[in-house]
Amino acid sequence: MTDLPTPTASRLQLPSWRDSRLVVGVLLVLVATALGARVVAAADDTVPMYAAAATLVPGEPVTQDDVRVVRVRLAPGDAAYLPADHDLGADHYVLREVRPGELVPRSALGGRGDVGVKPLTVSVSTDAATGLVQGSVVDVWVSPRDPAAATERYLAPQRLVESASVARTPHRASGLSGPGGSTGVEVLVPDGDVQDLIAAIDTGARVTLVAAPGSVRAGQS
Repeated sequence: MTDLPTPTASRLQLPSWRDSRLVVGVLLVLVATALGARVVAAADDTVPMYAAAATLVPGEPVTQDDVRVVRVRLAPGDAAYLPADHDLGADHYVLREVRPGELVPRSALGGRGDVGVKPLTVSVSTDAATGLVQGSVVDVWVSPRDPAAATERYLAPQRLVESASVARTPHRASGLSGPGGSTGVEVLVPDGDVQDLIAAIDTGARVTLVAAPGSVRAGQS
């Protein structure tokens, strides 16, 4: 019986670095790893900050109920806005208007002694108050009564207060409507203008509120 030849086992060859398929595979793994690390790092760049839950009106106190926490990406070292770990305890008041959804600037808050406005309710025509809401910014115009006129007549109007915030409207406070188509609107008047506005009202001047361009109005979100 003739012996059959014994087959020789072939040795497996390890892939060489010269194998283009191996090089491409390694490069794909490296690229995927780098992209994944970049995505994770970018997600970690966000920080919790305070945003206004509703319009923050100058002169009003601020509590945790007036803000909400949002995560945003800020430039390194940006300290202009209030972080969510800031304690909004007592003696926090709004110094300038912050609209809903806006980040709360540090400069927009201060203590009671930093508030430079006083609330003053003025009687205006119902038409002049239409569309005004809390947080609306208005110019206060006064038309002095004509002392020489025998009937009710007014002189040319003058702007007495510029860019005052509306604190409350008849929709927010009851009992402000008056006779003759007039209504009361509470306006935050700078300290330096309070005396002049009260004097104008006491002498029978007619007050008109004119909304500033871009001011928040009724029906706007």
